[in-house]
Amino acid sequence: MQDLAKIRSEKPGSYPDQTVYAEYACREFDLAFEDIDGGTGLAFSVASKARRIHFGAGRCSWYPQNNATATTLASDKYFTNLILERAGVATLGGDYFFLHDRHRARRAEGHEIEDALKYFAKLGATAFVKPLLGSRGDFAQAVYDEATLKNYFLSVSRYYDSILMQPLVSGDEYRLFLLDGEVLYAARKYPPVVLGDGMRSIRDLVSEHNAVLQARGLSPAAGAADEQALGRVLSKGERWELPGRMNLSAGGTMALEASPSMAATAAARNAVRALGLRVAAMDLFTNIKGRAEATAVIEVNSNPSIRLLEDCARADLILKIWHHTFSAMGLLGV
Repeated sequence: MQDLAKIRSEKPGSYPDQTVYAEYACREFDLAFEDIDGGTGLAFSVASKARRIHFGAGRCSWYPQNNATATTLASDKYFTNLILERAGVATLGGDYFFLHDRHRARRAEGHEIEDALKYFAKLGATAFVKPLLGSRGDFAQAVYDEATLKNYFLSVSRYYDSILMQPLVSGDEYRLFLLDGEVLYAARKYPPVVLGDGMRSIRDLVSEHNAVLQARGLSPAAGAADEQALGRVLSKGERWELPGRMNLSAGGTMALEASPSMAATAAARNAVRALGLRVAAMDLFTNIKGRAEATAVIEVNSNPSIRLLEDCARADLILKIWHHTFSAMGLLGV
């Protein structure tokens, strides 16, 4: 980890994590790393004596061993569910809806805002909603009444053109990271928390938390706490969980653990096989409604972050992932 920490210390705070890991792996595997965007890390190349491959941050995939079709399908949460259900992998289901009238004449009926309201009523006026093509937990939240849902449509429509609406399900949430169908690591996911200081109310602490999220380009946390609860002052060190999304980018935490069950491992393997992904992170619920083996895939990430491994001092796994990438692209052994 010493070289990784040194590289990290030399970079600005905005430097992409995966670019740091790529440079670290290049030093370990005797490959040439070159930042080609003036030190931002947003575009770089990796070269052996015989071959050069380019990488880009942002929406670009860090895993070129995943083909473009598989990656694109996995990025659409509805398409992913269709494919997994046909493969016998349980998902949370749901349906998609558009937030704008643009291109309405070119799409099938039954997926407009008025249809979303009907579907919400069918679900019992409780649902989990998120952008169809979103990431990092942006605008992923539970809604409990129609008025909140309509406000949600207005907020999300500024940034996205469609959403996925699903039944609200709870359980233990895990992430399984797979290379060629084998689980490299598993992690338990936990919700974000705010910590009391003995002076400020929960409302003030949540507002501070949300300001940090919005500075990162993410939607604020949304909860169902009543006004009386929000006005309470937490004692120093007291924790208050923010329900819903558990993404690291949204303030959640993860802890490396063994895969929660054989059923979870089997579901993850079957899912990546169905989608045709060589590298993927599978987010899933286990212990649904108290049933230990009850498992359902939440979503599949074909371009997952691996910052958790740095935080847990598992540079060996970072190197294993990048070795897989470099080997798949013909940079090692050439």
